[in-house]
Amino acid sequence: MADGSQPALETSPHVSDEVRRTTCYMCACRCGINVHIREGANGAPMVRYIEGNRDHPVNKGVLCAKGSAGIMQHYSPARLMKPLLRTGPRGSGEFKEISWDEALETAAEWLAPLRADPKKLAFFTGRDQSQSFTSWWAQQFGTPNYAAHGGFCSVNMAAGGIYTLGGAFWEFGSPDWEKTKYFMIFGVAEDHDSNPIKAGIGKMKTLGGRVVGVNPVRTGYNAVADEWLGITPGTDGLFILALVHELLKAGQVDVDYLRLWSNASWLVDRTPGPTMGLFVRDQDGKALVHDRKTGQLMPFDAPGLSPDLKGAFVGPDGQECVPSFELMAKKYLDPAYAPEEVADQCGIGADTIRRIAAEIADAAFNKSYEIAQPWRDFRGVEHATVTCRPVSFHAMRGISAHSNGFQTCRALHLLQLLLGTVERPGGFRFKPPYPKPLGAHPKPHAATKPHTPLGGPHLGFVREPADLCIDEDGTAQRIDKAFTWENPMSSHGMMHMVISNAHAGDPYPIDTLFMYMANMSWNSSMNSSGVMNMLTDKRKDGEYKIPRLIYSDAYSSEMVAYADLVLPDTTYLERHDCISLLDRPIGETDAACDAIRWPVVPPETQAPEGKTRDVRGFQSALVQLGGLLGLPGMVEEDGSPKYADYADYMVNHQRRPGVGPLAGWRGNGEEHGRGAPNPGQIDKYIENGGFWMEHIPANALYMRPMNANYQDWAVEKSFYDAPQPFVFQMYVEPLRLFQLAAEGHGEHQPPERLRAQLKMAMDPLPVWWEPFEQADVDNEEFPYHAITQRPAAMYHAWGSQNAWLRQIHGENPLYVPGPICDAHGLRSGDWAYVSSHHGRIKVKVARMEAVNAKTMWTWNAIGKREGAWALDRGAPEAKRGFLLNHLIHELLPPKGDGLRWSNSDPVTGQAAWYDLRVKIEKAEDGEASEPRMGAQDSPVGTGGDEIAYGDEW
Repeated sequence: MADGSQPALETSPHVSDEVRRTTCYMCACRCGINVHIREGANGAPMVRYIEGNRDHPVNKGVLCAKGSAGIMQHYSPARLMKPLLRTGPRGSGEFKEISWDEALETAAEWLAPLRADPKKLAFFTGRDQSQSFTSWWAQQFGTPNYAAHGGFCSVNMAAGGIYTLGGAFWEFGSPDWEKTKYFMIFGVAEDHDSNPIKAGIGKMKTLGGRVVGVNPVRTGYNAVADEWLGITPGTDGLFILALVHELLKAGQVDVDYLRLWSNASWLVDRTPGPTMGLFVRDQDGKALVHDRKTGQLMPFDAPGLSPDLKGAFVGPDGQECVPSFELMAKKYLDPAYAPEEVADQCGIGADTIRRIAAEIADAAFNKSYEIAQPWRDFRGVEHATVTCRPVSFHAMRGISAHSNGFQTCRALHLLQLLLGTVERPGGFRFKPPYPKPLGAHPKPHAATKPHTPLGGPHLGFVREPADLCIDEDGTAQRIDKAFTWENPMSSHGMMHMVISNAHAGDPYPIDTLFMYMANMSWNSSMNSSGVMNMLTDKRKDGEYKIPRLIYSDAYSSEMVAYADLVLPDTTYLERHDCISLLDRPIGETDAACDAIRWPVVPPETQAPEGKTRDVRGFQSALVQLGGLLGLPGMVEEDGSPKYADYADYMVNHQRRPGVGPLAGWRGNGEEHGRGAPNPGQIDKYIENGGFWMEHIPANALYMRPMNANYQDWAVEKSFYDAPQPFVFQMYVEPLRLFQLAAEGHGEHQPPERLRAQLKMAMDPLPVWWEPFEQADVDNEEFPYHAITQRPAAMYHAWGSQNAWLRQIHGENPLYVPGPICDAHGLRSGDWAYVSSHHGRIKVKVARMEAVNAKTMWTWNAIGKREGAWALDRGAPEAKRGFLLNHLIHELLPPKGDGLRWSNSDPVTGQAAWYDLRVKIEKAEDGEASEPRMGAQDSPVGTGGDEIAYGDEW
């Protein structure tokens, strides 16, 4: 201090020598970031600071604490250093370092023989963002066993939206923040899409909008909502259908919207027999409506229609038929959906349900107005305006991860359609390349041939029982049993069942499990302790039941310890990534966008002095492995590798002529959407801040499924190869085809044990049923619900080894509502045993009032296994952090029939980990949570007390 009172401060420190712009990876937002680079003591470029990119369409400069803390993620002491080959027992964490040549040659040696019987390879990936590439790699290998983590996380949301609207929430669409006046969120935690939602809610409330949060827990977005409805878990669908009941009862629906832009007017066959419940069609296969003007049956897409929404008519073959809206109205006007009937189950009062319905209707219809925006519909009609309906909704895994989640998601879309809010100003709007009709999506493929690529994509959308991935005798063709009678529409696969099924050899044994960034031995599976046992169980001959396990991760996670071969990934600042229109792009409602990541710092410079680090981006390693295996499409005619690495693939691969992973700057550098490969394409992305964006023409902005202007633009940008207009599907006919099969009609028949389940679950109109675990356990013994949410400071398990973020969540208590605390004599700081039908944990509790009175909860993925993530074995995450996963089983309680019933949604197979039922009792004080799984050795050692980076290296 110069004068003895004030410190000497450097007010303008030298922060960086250069700023490099790329894409964040600390959650699913995919925000643009400016990475400040400064030369370190050893002359290597070092990351000094990360801030938001103000020019980026997603975050417009906003960056959350996770994004800023990415610098600590990048320099984490938990980073893997070199390829590893297991030397000790599985789960011990004992390895030896090997070279990349040996690692890839070993992987090729293990995998090459499997091409003779490709189903012996199961290749599953976690929350990566390169699924169009990893799925293509698996398709070229020929295995039917590929999926990403969506079956564990989000398939109900995706499938429910695509079958109904042509797209879903999450990355596929967004509320119209500028014009929405009434916004409802269902099951939304603060980890996902956080920057856009935070900014959107702030903007909407500034403009006078109202936010209503529906969630068992009041945190994050629900805490800033104008009203919080603490719903009972698993009853969202019932609550939504009660709102539908009230709107229909009051006549508060958008009749014209339903007539013209949905299939509410399509005629449904009501004659008993093999076509009952299907749409009545003309000779060209087009659905018919009854036109009020002419009194005739007309194709739904005929110009000038005024279709009826009610009445009984005679079809072209003499069949009795009614509009699907009439079936819907009859279904939901049933007193079973009245607020008084559902209030106790939902935990929301009948008066509140009626008031919310009235508020929604008021916003949708009394605050509606016309916007001057010409557009042309697919019937050829020119419109001068578009209607603003200022009501919007958003939902996440809180309504999705239930055994009734698919139909709950559909119920929410039905509510939107009745109000006429989808694809209109003020409502829910899609992000390109969505919306897409069901017909634009592939069907799933699973039939294998030796040394031959799979006949098409693994994942897709079934239209009828003939599309199921089963053999003639009904045996599942996939190891996870996706696309079977048990889970017909499992469009994202069922990653949570892979290890369980492989361990059981059901439907067949596999040789190699190949996984990327999927922490299946810990927080990315139900029944964590059971999965650990499955990975280490041996056959009578002493070999592991799952013989080989190849795993790739950037960090020393719990799953690394179970691998036989570890391929070390880079951090997100050291690799190329492609956030593609072929996959899950960063699109905005008014623009098509995609993005890249690129090595803003090379991985060989990012290790402390005295240590060496030899890692590769997993996608590049996969490209090189494909070359070694000689996979079709990955080698030239002479057998030499076609692509040097993932960047080479990103630029030069074409999924179909002129269409590749990246849409921007194709051909001569001036073509967008379609065009030949451009060698300078990645440089153009880097120059533009890591992203490409093209705004949608004004006459194509709204009503895009029916908007001919948008359809033409979408073809130009490669979303389709020909216009594919469609109307919203309130009544989903493919579901009815499965019901008909269960009723005994058709060539393809389900097993007897599944007929009743299919009749119930595959309802073409949204329906609600009691969650399966709740229905199967003794609710007097297990009277409470238990759920998890992801905290704002942590997106996935890797956040816990970030030195900055773990100061926020070093451990997690079990939050218990006051009534349960009082009933069991619990106070904050006490320890308690929590038990389910499957297991028991011992945890520290904290009293909380802002939670549903029947529900206890905790933050997900805080708890760590000792020895993982380079954490000290006495770290709070390992000592007092815990997982509810130990209480959840991938199978339902035995029914006494000797069968394995998956704890999943019966439509899609999504893991139903929010259906957990528990009991709680006070325990003696303790020092550590239970169960204790024992420590694993760390191949990277333990991080020091101080984490240093930058000039010190």
